[in-house]
Amino acid sequence: MDLQIAEQTINEIRSLLNQYGYEYYVLDKPSVPDAEYDKLMQELLELEEKFPELKTPDSPSVRVGGAILALFEKVEHRTPMLSLGNAFNEQDLRDFDRRIRQAVGDNFSYVCELKIDGLAVSLRYEDGLFVQGATRGDGTIGEDITANLKTIKSIPLRLLEPVSLEVRGEAFMPKRSFEALNQARTERGEDLFANPRNAAAGSLRQLDPKIAASRKLDVFLYGIGNPEAIGAVSHSDGLDYLDHLGFKTNKERRKCASIDEVVQFVNDWVEKRQNLPYEIDGIVIKVDSLEQQDELGTTAKSPRWAIAFKFPAEEVVTTLIDIELSVGRTGVITPTAILEPVKVAGTTVQRASLHNEDLIREKDIKIGDKVVVKKAGDIIPEVVNVLADQRTGNEVDFKMPTHCPECESELVRLEGEVALRCINPKCPAQIREGLIHFVSRNAMNIDGLGERVISQLFAEKLISDVADIYKLTSEQLLALERMGEKSVSNLIKAIEASKSNSLEKLLFGLGIRHVGAKAAKTLALNFDSMDKLAIASKDELIAINEIGDKMADSIVAFFEQDEAKELINELVAAGVNMAYKGVKPVSAAESDSIFAGKTVVLTGKLELLSRNEAKEKIEALGGNVAGSVSKKTHLVVAGADAGSKLKKAEELGIEVWDEEKLLEELNK
Repeated sequence: MDLQIAEQTINEIRSLLNQYGYEYYVLDKPSVPDAEYDKLMQELLELEEKFPELKTPDSPSVRVGGAILALFEKVEHRTPMLSLGNAFNEQDLRDFDRRIRQAVGDNFSYVCELKIDGLAVSLRYEDGLFVQGATRGDGTIGEDITANLKTIKSIPLRLLEPVSLEVRGEAFMPKRSFEALNQARTERGEDLFANPRNAAAGSLRQLDPKIAASRKLDVFLYGIGNPEAIGAVSHSDGLDYLDHLGFKTNKERRKCASIDEVVQFVNDWVEKRQNLPYEIDGIVIKVDSLEQQDELGTTAKSPRWAIAFKFPAEEVVTTLIDIELSVGRTGVITPTAILEPVKVAGTTVQRASLHNEDLIREKDIKIGDKVVVKKAGDIIPEVVNVLADQRTGNEVDFKMPTHCPECESELVRLEGEVALRCINPKCPAQIREGLIHFVSRNAMNIDGLGERVISQLFAEKLISDVADIYKLTSEQLLALERMGEKSVSNLIKAIEASKSNSLEKLLFGLGIRHVGAKAAKTLALNFDSMDKLAIASKDELIAINEIGDKMADSIVAFFEQDEAKELINELVAAGVNMAYKGVKPVSAAESDSIFAGKTVVLTGKLELLSRNEAKEKIEALGGNVAGSVSKKTHLVVAGADAGSKLKKAEELGIEVWDEEKLLEELNK
């Protein structure tokens, strides 16, 4: 077969495979047997192997999984992926409706959609071609999982029209795929996935796309990141357009004219959800009009025009077999109920949180009791109460120990605290948990250095504090079980890359009591360097708006420890960055910039700056970047395909700049 005939044959096969795939995975109406699809796919694979120059990025063959990845690159979302506020009962929904009416009047409608229990993803298309897919991450920065997303057959690799847009959706594992996966893991003696959501997330964060391909994931698309690009005026229009382009959206959606209709829709699905072939954990309710969405705007974390109703937790009865104790990184002793396995909200539960000793006493929990278990928010299992009337007399009282289960140091209860705590700074459990925290995503974010590897390294006495992580060698890592040359090479690179993290990542990773990720960022912004923070007084700390007495005391106490000083010196010697690297915002009073004290709205697609870069630069000059246009807006910067925000700015007579003008003023 010559090249010309091969190209013609390959194009014909691809066209058929795309058609059959769309019918099967999107429309759920297969027109040919599986054997016919598989035969064509095999023929395509053989032809592309013989003529590699004819393989294209949108070929159906990429769905079988490609080469193993080195690392997941970071991706900045062009439009932030905000989380949703929650409603737990009818009154919460009616309060939400009241807030909407107060803001936009009575002339609006809602769209209700099933809340899929999976992993939020963002897909980017250029001229109709799928070019990048990412996780939600922290809403601003996600991870590039394009290769894994390409293995999901309901995600189109090329759209039916050559449009450029960013779409959002939920990747999930159908119940049938989840059951088959756990059955296979049982047969291999491997740990089981707790639920389909964890299984989907774990599958999409595999460095080997072939593993993701084998997991039979699916996706529903629920929104467009830049709806102005397609001229949509409502959310429902956007969903219809996604259908038209060949995307898979969830058809179990409804447009509702009133909150009464919303409540009815929610109540219907509380009863019907168990019959679905996939897990849902609630209903998402959105104001339909995009113009009204803009008017309502967003908070720092979530849109004011949408809310997620979380289903009431399903409750079941089982037997409490035992109570285990674990030691956290701050020394808190946490009891966990070991249960006779029971299915709750579609997944098997064997462990449930008991929180602390007081809760065990308050609920009069005994080992051997029949207990009611539920999943809080359909996620975290917990013991609700005891069925005392079903006791046989064989139940046993539980007594909290007086000494740490790991290091045998005496436990204490600090003043004002409920929890028992081990205060031995050399407790192995605390050190191990602290190491796991240090490498976690919101801290130093060292890919490949998860709980299993940390536990191995700690057990082998290769690491005893976080500074030891930077002393690890390839030879030491290769000696560990299930660590090959490629994974070791990637891990060494990830450890090296973490040295350049900004100061707030390190501060959070050090696990200073009461200092969370947000407080760490505040401290880094205000003190610039570890050296300055280390000598800060309590008065200097509490002078910062977000730092209270308790946190200030904890910070001062941490830096007074000789062990902390020695640890920081070791990290400095290893080359770990000790300075804040972000852009520092200034107050309007401190800035003589044109942006000082001004409220700016960014809309449309910027070509030379990302939204976050523009936001940081404007705030660094004393400006404030808002998400919606109002009478209080001073300036709108309009990029390509600017939509309703630009229109509203023009109606209100607000000054409008293009990106060129913005850059000119930023660079003055």
